[in-house]
Amino acid sequence: MIEAFPVKGLRGRLTANAPLGARAWFRTGGPADWLFVPEDVDDLADLLRNRPTDLPLTVLGACSNVIIRDGGIEGVVVRLARGFSDIQVEADGIIAGAAALDVTVAEHSAAAGLAGLEFLVGIPGSIGGAVRMNAGAYGSDIKAVLDWAEILTSEGELHRLSCEELGFDYRHSELPDGAIVIRARLRGTPDNPEAIRERLAEIRASREASQPVRARTGGSTFRNPEGHKAWALVDEAGCRGMMLGGAQVSEKHCNFLLNIGDATSEQLETLGETVRQKVLEQSGIDLHWEIRRIGRRTTGEKTI
Repeated sequence: MIEAFPVKGLRGRLTANAPLGARAWFRTGGPADWLFVPEDVDDLADLLRNRPTDLPLTVLGACSNVIIRDGGIEGVVVRLARGFSDIQVEADGIIAGAAALDVTVAEHSAAAGLAGLEFLVGIPGSIGGAVRMNAGAYGSDIKAVLDWAEILTSEGELHRLSCEELGFDYRHSELPDGAIVIRARLRGTPDNPEAIRERLAEIRASREASQPVRARTGGSTFRNPEGHKAWALVDEAGCRGMMLGGAQVSEKHCNFLLNIGDATSEQLETLGETVRQKVLEQSGIDLHWEIRRIGRRTTGEKTI
């Protein structure tokens, strides 16, 4: 634990030994050594410019697609909140802050009669994370709609990057190391607002029918390998419903892990690794995690 925070003069909210588990969709995980909620972009830039190089920094968004390990997170965790959640509607697109929820952006787009962003209503999380991982669902992804994203570099410099400069690939972007997404512009196409709202309703109904959306989960656990569906590989390996303590592979959609009561992050991650091994043995395919696993497995361990 750091005795005193090494950066002075920050205006945002700074909390030592801050619990994180309640913020995560799995409702598991240990505390942050320090949790910083910056007031605005300048406040965050001050932290980045002045932090010691040996102070680890982790950015958390909506915590929807992450396992925070039981030992917590070393250094400082940055959580973007109100100062980063503005949504600005333009004639042919939306500029959304990194903390704006994907579903909220989709709803604003529908109200403005802008089509093309409906897929966001099917993605749990926020715009910053969506840009970082090129989030996608229901036939589209961020790469298909992004004009630019503004980032702060690890040195606190503000830059605007085009879609091409971000080098999007499947569930991947080429953001510079240590960069933090601040806001992004997403293109939309004028359409009838009622027609857009109907498409949003269809996506919501599809998610409700096929995914455990009301459970303590983290969204899709594994990326789809080229030419395959991760859930089908998990099912064929006999892992549907598999349990470890309070962790379970969803019976409704077996590319989802669940905390069905009192799971630990270690149980969730170990269950995921067990599934990966069984799929590899059954099909020869090595599944890759889509969920981020961050922090220390035990208190006192270095963050990995």
